[in-house]
Amino acid sequence: QVTCMEVVEAYVERIKEVNPLINAVVKDRFEEALQEAQQVDKLLSEGPGDDYLEEKFPLLGVPITVKEAFSLYGMPNTSGLVNRRNVIANSDATVVSRLKQAGAIPLGVTNCSELCMWYESSNRVYGRTNNPYDLQRIVGGSSGGEGSVLAAACSVIGVGSDIGGSIRMPAFFNGVFGHKPTTGVVPNDGQFPNAHGVRTSYLCTGPMCRYAEDLEPVLRVMAGPGVSKLKLNEKVSLEKIKFHCMDHDGGSIFVSPVDKELLQAQKKVVEHLESDLGVQVQRVAIHKMKYSFQIWSAMMSSKDSEGQEAQRFTDLLGDHGKPVWPLWELMKWLVGMSSHTLPAIALGLTEKLVNLNLSGNAKLVSMGKSLQEEMEALLGPDGVLLYPSHPTIAPKHHSPICMPFNFAYTAIFNVLGLPVTQCPLGLGSEGLPLGIQLVAAAYNDHLTLAVAQYLEKAFGGWVLPGKV
Repeated sequence: QVTCMEVVEAYVERIKEVNPLINAVVKDRFEEALQEAQQVDKLLSEGPGDDYLEEKFPLLGVPITVKEAFSLYGMPNTSGLVNRRNVIANSDATVVSRLKQAGAIPLGVTNCSELCMWYESSNRVYGRTNNPYDLQRIVGGSSGGEGSVLAAACSVIGVGSDIGGSIRMPAFFNGVFGHKPTTGVVPNDGQFPNAHGVRTSYLCTGPMCRYAEDLEPVLRVMAGPGVSKLKLNEKVSLEKIKFHCMDHDGGSIFVSPVDKELLQAQKKVVEHLESDLGVQVQRVAIHKMKYSFQIWSAMMSSKDSEGQEAQRFTDLLGDHGKPVWPLWELMKWLVGMSSHTLPAIALGLTEKLVNLNLSGNAKLVSMGKSLQEEMEALLGPDGVLLYPSHPTIAPKHHSPICMPFNFAYTAIFNVLGLPVTQCPLGLGSEGLPLGIQLVAAAYNDHLTLAVAQYLEKAFGGWVLPGKV
């Protein structure tokens, strides 16, 4: 009904209209995108047949955006680090290349937190990204630019990555869908910083979309040959899923209590599943979830099977130069002289403290392994767990520094290696998105994706900002 040129032009205009408010797209490639759209229209008019095109180019002409931490040819690739501000990508990350080969058209790259290790997307290179539902609120991190740009209807598909919730938190705060696949299926190559040592088992690259039905086709393209490990061709019978529900982590001292509105939204999901599908949602209390932050932290800093130590954050901050001294950077920050953000400096300081408690870390790593076994046994081949995406709805700018460990609600599933879909559940009393995480056992991504589509129909999914 419309040409590819018309579609791309509409998205370009939309970005030009709202990006001055949200600051999500940090560098565009509009001219190249319009040329690529022209080529798509030419291909369609020459007509090699729709079936052929659909098979060869499943995302033909679809506008996408890419987190700036991924290499996209000709675009900056700084990850918000000042001493990388002149770095321009001379190739494409593997997933970006696969999406392009499938016919997708990148419109530009989007903002992230400094070195992708904080849940507010703000840095000294590009500044701060704002939430389209309330500009005074955060977009989450580290794929926060993607969450914001999708919520504001500036893009169809986003490329995100997630080592502690970096796809799911922005998807939650911005009321869109995000999927962290089972670990080790979608390649992470071509992003900075990339994971090394034990962290290669925790970092996941995945899709972010406004509509639940888009997650699966994009995941197929991103996974490439690895898609065979996921059971995406299996038909899911929702009535046969064993649903489990956990309202909160059990009361960690490091994490905020779960907001009443989020508890209420989760309760509505449970009631809807029970009345509509006739299933019994099993309430569970998994004791070890209370230690989510400590387990994630210990497992992130542990050695891998070959004894290789995890890469230090302070080395990454220096980016092949001298490692950064966090205490000295803090002094500089206090007088406005540091080129780093306060969360990055704070992370450098806490990293030193974590490494002081080696025997405690070993206990936590073994607790993590036993939690993984417990979770796999609970979920089995047909289980889905409903769990809060975050203890609070999108907080105001800067406030995460007061509750820095709230990301534990998403982070725990990275070290457990489980697939998780973040699903929006409409807007709360303040007009801000509500949502829930859907968790399954490893390689059962098809279950969480199916439940996300079902809940989208029941609860309305993405809501255009400013509509209320």
